[in-house]
Parts: sequence; structure tokens; C-alpha cells
Amino acid sequence: MEWKKTTQEKFELMIAKLPVFHRGLAQVFASKKAEENAQSRGSQIVEEHDVISAFFSEVPKPFYSMMVRLLDHTGFDYKKYGFPK
Repeated sequence: MEWKKTTQEKFELMIAKLPVFHRGLAQVFASKKAEENAQSRGSQIVEEHDVISAFFSEVPKPFYSMMVRLLDHTGFDYKKYGFPK
């Protein structure tokens, strides 16, 4: 599936900032869920809100504070989409 260029760049930057032992799993689960989110919208392109929604649905609650900091540092505007819920 195609990703919007800026969304892909932010996603890759965020994954790179994760602790090494979380990167692989986070990349697999978050990218898969982001693509599912795009498909459920009827889109063939993954956009920012698909990725943000994926992180909020796939990241375990104990890691939310780290995730929110990383979303901020990588330029994802999660508040624009009503997160955290």
C-alpha cells in the first residue's frame, strides 16, 4: 500500500527513536494497523491520522507517555484528530 510521503517520513523517524528492542514489533504492528485503517476508509494511501490511530490502538497503555512524547517530537499532531481518547 502507498503511504503519503510526509507520513512515511514521520513514521520512520518515530520508529528510529524507539528503544531498539521495541522497533521491530512497533514497525510491524503499527504499519499493518495504519494500512488497515486506510483501507477501512476506502483509501489506498496511508495518511497521518491512520498512523496516529494505529499507535493509539496498538501501543500498550504503560507505554502511552513515551508514545505521546515521540509523536510530539516527530511532528504528528495527534490532538488534531481527537487523541488521546
